[in-house]
Amino acid sequence: MLDLKNKSILITGGTGSLGKALTKEILSKYPEVRRLIIFSRDEQKQFQMAQEYPEKQYPQIRFFIGDVRDSQRLTRAFKGVDYVIHAAAMKHVPIAEYNPDECIKTNINGAQNVIHACFETNVQKVVALSTDKACAPINLYGATKLTSDKLFVAANNIKGNSPIIFSVVRYGNVMGSNGSVIPFFLNKRTEGKLPITDAEMTRFNISLQGGVDMVMHALGNAWGGEIFIPKIPSYKITDVATAIGPNCEQVLVGIRPGEKVHEEMITPSDSFYTYDLGKYYTILPATHHWSIEDFKSTFNAQLVKPGFAYNSGENTEWETVDTLRSLIKEHVDVSFNYNE
Repeated sequence: MLDLKNKSILITGGTGSLGKALTKEILSKYPEVRRLIIFSRDEQKQFQMAQEYPEKQYPQIRFFIGDVRDSQRLTRAFKGVDYVIHAAAMKHVPIAEYNPDECIKTNINGAQNVIHACFETNVQKVVALSTDKACAPINLYGATKLTSDKLFVAANNIKGNSPIIFSVVRYGNVMGSNGSVIPFFLNKRTEGKLPITDAEMTRFNISLQGGVDMVMHALGNAWGGEIFIPKIPSYKITDVATAIGPNCEQVLVGIRPGEKVHEEMITPSDSFYTYDLGKYYTILPATHHWSIEDFKSTFNAQLVKPGFAYNSGENTEWETVDTLRSLIKEHVDVSFNYNE
């Protein structure tokens, strides 16, 4: 059972979609949290977020301007922090393809800086956010996030006597997050045409709340080195377009640089270390410092069959046009009307 009473938590990238959702969750469910620090480099987003959480009403919250590329700033920010949620990343696939240096500086060097700052301070737990694009990556963004995942998992091997625990959560597209396909289509539908990269394209789908739940699960249950993966439905891009603009023409524009037709979260090579936890899967580290048998007993964990894989194109659970419309109204835009 996760207990955040008198704990200090820092969220890197805290002004992003998931960071804001985590902030809402923590302040509403754990009002006795000692301090919640929003660490990000966007002063305007921090200013806007501060209006939502005025100091008199939310004395726990703090806003800290900084960049994960700046190791010294991270170390200063982490002093007195118990838990770190690392959500900061450069995530747009085409932009990363054309600006590789910048992506590497944020996603790889930034991850290493977070780990270093944790070792320099007294942080107890770290949950790093990943992406399905880190699984068998074909684009730079995915490759940098795979490297980040490896760094956080391996950090458990070099912690010495420190009780710190590092874990990772990996999931698919967050419904309605900044820059994702649903708000993009909602904005484009007034033009009467929706661009489709590939008619066969599929993606995993998770709500913001689902992402929050995963992070909180990892924060409360990780033993060190796990990559947690949710069991979530897939959708077809063409179904998203139909749900949002049934009268719009769907125009094929071709796959963008670095895109896959189907996303993966577990490859057959991962199956030898992958366990079914019920609501989630977890890929355990090849090197660990705790008993596998104790882990299996504690979480009723079942090793998946050799060769098991989990990808959006071969999923057993799917969103339909109707369920997508309901989800868009619930999670993205309550005023959404597909007849508009």
